[in-house]
Amino acid sequence: MSRIVKLTNENFDSEIVKDGVVAVVDFYADWCGPCKMFAPVFEELANERTDVVCGKVNVDEAPALAQRFGVMSIPTVIVFKNGEQTAQNVGLAGKAKIIAMIDA
Repeated sequence: MSRIVKLTNENFDSEIVKDGVVAVVDFYADWCGPCKMFAPVFEELANERTDVVCGKVNVDEAPALAQRFGVMSIPTVIVFKNGEQTAQNVGLAGKAKIIAMIDA
């Protein structure tokens, strides 16, 4: 069972922007090749890191969220701590890099 939350304009703030929450959000699109390659890495991360909220934003379904966070290229992964953006990676990344961003 996946621990990944599908994020929308309606639920983003209630799921991600909270005190005490560490979250990692994958901005992606279904047609994006590198996004498809990153999906199993993100799934594995979500299953391993139960201390982190893992969410996905489909930029085609929620363009306002992509615009809000300045996402111009996908995949983009953004780490949030206590509602504040603390790290960002644009392009395909390995699990170790994402973990390093979370733990920084």
